[in-house]
Amino acid sequence: MEIGITSFVETTPDVQTGEVMSHAQRLREVVEEIVFADQVGLDVFGIGEHHRKDYAASSPAMVLAAAAPMTKRIRLTSAVTVLSSADPVRVFQDFATLDGISNGRAEIMAGRGSFIESFPLFGYDLNDYDELFEEHLELLLKIQASEKVIWRGGHRPAIQNLGVYPRPVQNPLPIWIGSGGNQESVVRAGLLGLPLMLAIIGGSPRQFAPLVQLYKKVAMHAGHDVSRLTVGSHSLGFVAEDTELAADTFFPSTQAGMNKIGRERGWAHYNRASFDAARSLEGALYVGDPETVAQKIIHLRKQVGMTRFMMYVPISTMPHEQVMRAIELLGTEVAPRVREEITKWEAEPEQESTFA
Repeated sequence: MEIGITSFVETTPDVQTGEVMSHAQRLREVVEEIVFADQVGLDVFGIGEHHRKDYAASSPAMVLAAAAPMTKRIRLTSAVTVLSSADPVRVFQDFATLDGISNGRAEIMAGRGSFIESFPLFGYDLNDYDELFEEHLELLLKIQASEKVIWRGGHRPAIQNLGVYPRPVQNPLPIWIGSGGNQESVVRAGLLGLPLMLAIIGGSPRQFAPLVQLYKKVAMHAGHDVSRLTVGSHSLGFVAEDTELAADTFFPSTQAGMNKIGRERGWAHYNRASFDAARSLEGALYVGDPETVAQKIIHLRKQVGMTRFMMYVPISTMPHEQVMRAIELLGTEVAPRVREEITKWEAEPEQESTFA
């Protein structure tokens, strides 16, 4: 069971002071967070690609590369790379470069993204949203599989037996599919035998169990070794010394972030009642003391079948020291507890077979 952190490197106004930090300061902070996550024993750190004023990381590979020489074992991934509006050749080159700098710890998480600013920015038509993703993923996988590429598509110039360099340390360089729960994305990941990351940020995580089963069934029928496939969850969370402290600390920025996005998308107002309901065992918020959070992650593994858990923290802006403390507790207390319990559970074949 892998435990990690996702950050979108937010630069929204501080809910207490109203101050907005610079992109430069927030980028330096997140590099510190990646290095610290490695030091406290977390398995993976993901940076989300965005092209908005309130997010500082438009280039996840560059941010991760800044931390790579100062880390030893943590895996470094995008979360996600907005592949529909990115050139697959450049994406592969960037992450192959990161793979070399980190000596084989890079991953690409490919997705459509939940915002659309990158499309006009890079000159893509939103009407081609799905077609672009399929075409770009096809090319990215060809580059992953072969040093020299022959390829032709409908939106990008053809490639006629050209090499793509540098080549990564890992062969193959891991490519994940990131999905918000779209069945088509889940089926695509299964057919291709690619690891799957599901964004579970609302409702009950149990609702995603049928999607995990579908993914594995499709992968098995496509001839892939299901035992080698990884399914992950990207979920909001925060850890503090006790549960009420965690909730009281995390709520203000979470409410601000959820309502900011909600106003853009027509969501209902997010309040403390919604927040507290989602902190229940069956909810999608992983907020509490180390034991509470550990038990929720264990429950997720047993009920849904996840083998990687990514805690998205913070949503909106929080003080850097609070984020660092949450990372410390996740790495030193939550992760060991989860790994110990899951190792014992997996030793029982009749339990593990549920997700085989």
